Amino acid sequence: MIELPEAVVLSEQLKLKLKGKTITGVVTNSSPHKFAWFYENPDDYPSRLIGQNLIEVKPRSGQVEMIFEAVHLTFSDGVNLRYFKPGSKLPLKHQLILSFDDESNLVCSVQMYGGLVAFPKGQYQNPYYIIAGQMPTPLSDDFSEDYFLNLVSAEKPTLSTKALLATEQRIPGLGNGVLQDILYEAGIHPKRKLGTLSTQELKALYISIKNTIQQMTALGGRDTEKNIYGEPGGYPTRLSSKTQNLPCHKCGDIIHKESYMGGSIYYCATCQK
Repeated sequence: MIELPEAVVLSEQLKLKLKGKTITGVVTNSSPHKFAWFYENPDDYPSRLIGQNLIEVKPRSGQVEMIFEAVHLTFSDGVNLRYFKPGSKLPLKHQLILSFDDESNLVCSVQMYGGLVAFPKGQYQNPYYIIAGQMPTPLSDDFSEDYFLNLVSAEKPTLSTKALLATEQRIPGLGNGVLQDILYEAGIHPKRKLGTLSTQELKALYISIKNTIQQMTALGGRDTEKNIYGEPGGYPTRLSSKTQNLPCHKCGDIIHKESYMGGSIYYCATCQK
């Protein structure tokens, strides 16, 4: 899943390879996917995108946004983005292919669910898209300790730390993937209620959010995700499917996995309280 660190990394890579190039071909929905989300009719994508020059690529919290002359194309959630140099054999299954004037291709495929939203400038009013561009991310200076503590104080004390970090776009770009290591480094259990956290624990959580996201981004994303070349990120996740049932690197206890709030949580019962 694309979360904030991956959005930054993918955007930088796409900018490096494709900025200034023009779309010459578009294939949409070749492999229909029930949870691949397009803007209006995907059959209109060729007429909307062909001939468009790529001006900029930037992260929009946990989304990747390609900005063309008259169109924005935004990728979110479980969209896998792969760059193929000219002459490369392309995969058979995909939800979107963009071909460029240098004969390179960007192949987009959806795992589980994801958005491939190409819309005329100013015409997409999805609330998640709007919030993603308005609220500060942990990589910005505006995401200060005071900002975070005020954010927490506005929530019900019965809200869990997982819900705080991963639901309702309270902190755009954070999801169920990156929150695992954030809570681990802060020593806080994902089921812990906000009302039970001391001021010191909340400050530790804030520091963990800032530091963990910065490390994930600097190292090219998490090792559970891949970049546009199909390579895993360089950040070694402490808590993920890769570490389940392995010893905790801090204390040696076993990393546990549970289902919680419609997804999985990983934790060390000794280090996280």
